[in-house]
Amino acid sequence: MSAIQVPDAPVVLSTASVYPEKTPVAFELAAKLGYDGVEVLVSSDPVSQDVDMLRRLSDYHQIPITAVHSPCLVITQRVWGRDPWGKLVKSKEMAEAVGAKAIVVHPAFRWQREYAKDFENGIARMQDETDVVFAVENMYPVHVGEKEVVPYAPSWNPLDRDYPDVTLDLSHTAMSRSDAMAMAKQLGDRLSHVHMADGLGGQNLDEHMIPGRGSQPCAELLEHLAASGYEGQLVLEVNTRKAADRATRLTDLAEALAFTRLHFAAGVRGSSPGEHSAAGARGSSQHSAAGAHGASPGGYGAAGASASADGRGAANGSAPRDRRERIATRSRPDDAPRRVFAVDSGGTVAAPVGGPAADPATS
Repeated sequence: MSAIQVPDAPVVLSTASVYPEKTPVAFELAAKLGYDGVEVLVSSDPVSQDVDMLRRLSDYHQIPITAVHSPCLVITQRVWGRDPWGKLVKSKEMAEAVGAKAIVVHPAFRWQREYAKDFENGIARMQDETDVVFAVENMYPVHVGEKEVVPYAPSWNPLDRDYPDVTLDLSHTAMSRSDAMAMAKQLGDRLSHVHMADGLGGQNLDEHMIPGRGSQPCAELLEHLAASGYEGQLVLEVNTRKAADRATRLTDLAEALAFTRLHFAAGVRGSSPGEHSAAGARGSSQHSAAGAHGASPGGYGAAGASASADGRGAANGSAPRDRRERIATRSRPDDAPRRVFAVDSGGTVAAPVGGPAADPATS
C-alpha cells in the first residue's frame, strides 16, 4: 500500500490572467473557480493601485490577496512614478496593508544604471524592513538573429545572483531556453514563488500559455515541488487575451487550475516502492479541466474543458483518476490535518492514512 499527499501551497490567480478585463474580474473568477488567492499585478488599471478598493474586493469575494507584483514592466514605467525604488516601497506598503506574503519584482533594466548597480544590495536592505518576501523573478535574453541581447541587469538569471527568494516563471524559462527543472533544483530553498505558465520558446514571445499546452515541464515541476515540501505560492499567470468571451476565459482558467491541482501531489515517504509516484495519477492524454470547488459534487465541472496532458496515465494502465482528482481539487482548511490517503497497487484511493475508512471524494 502506498500513499499520496496533497501539499498545502496555495494555488493563486494573477490579475494579469484576465487581461484585457480589469482587476475586479480576476477576484470574481478566482472566487468562482475555487482559487486560493489573488496576486495583484499593479498596472495602469486604477483599481490595481488602490489599497482600499483591493481590500473591498477581497472582502466581498472572500478571497485573500496573497501577493503583489510590483509595476516593473516596460508598459508600467509611469505607474507610481519613475523612481524604481519608490515603486518597491509602495509595493511593500500595499502588500503589508492587504496582508500579502510576497512581492514579485523583476531585475532592473540595463538603462536603469544606478538602480541596477545597487539592485541586489537594495533588495536585501528592503527585505530587512519587512516580513513580506521580495521574490526576484527569472527573466530572459532576446535573440536577434544569432545575437543575444540582454535587457536586464545585473542579470536576467537569478542563478547568477544571491537573492534569498526567487520567483520561477515557466513562460520565461521557455523564452530564455532554460532548463526549468534544473533551475528549480539548483535554486532549492531559494525558490519561494512560482508563476505557473507554459511556452514553446524560440520566437521572442513571452507566451504565458495554459500549463500543459507548451513545451515546459509543468507537470514534472509540480511533482518535484510537492515531493520536496514546497510551501510557497503557485500563481497562474497565463495569457487569455485571445479568449472570445468571458465563458472562454473562465474555461481556460478552470483548465489551468485543474492541471495545477492534479499534478501538485506527492508520494508519502515510506510508502511501498513501485506503486504510484509523486503525482498519484498523472492523467490520460485528455483530462478534466474543471478545478472549481463546488462546481459539482466532488469538486469539478466548472467549465467542462479538456486539455492535453503529458500522454501518461490511462495509456500506461493506471486506474481511473476521478477519485484522486476530487482529492486534488479540495482545499484544506487551515486547522485541518494534512490530507494523506492510502493508494493500493491498483491505484485506488482506499482511506485516509491514520484515520477511519472514508471515501476521500466525500469526506
